[in-house]
Amino acid sequence: MFSASFKMSIKVRFFASLADSVGRREAECAFVPGMTVESVWHEINGDAPLPGGALVAINHDYCTLDQALNDKDEVAYFPPVTGG
Repeated sequence: MFSASFKMSIKVRFFASLADSVGRREAECAFVPGMTVESVWHEINGDAPLPGGALVAINHDYCTLDQALNDKDEVAYFPPVTGG
């Protein structure tokens, strides 16, 4: 009989200056039902605040911090964008 253990997880990516500030470009955390984009940030970065104006995406689609996640989602955090 084939037996496999399935790991429920969220892949996390940090871009540009956010990657520099957290000290990595990628991370992974265990998926827990009810997780949001904001709760993943705190799971990975503890009490460090997400910079105001930062952009977030799930599976390449921009979203809000309260967006619920599913197993195997990819969450991306982008630094605030300025321009003019």
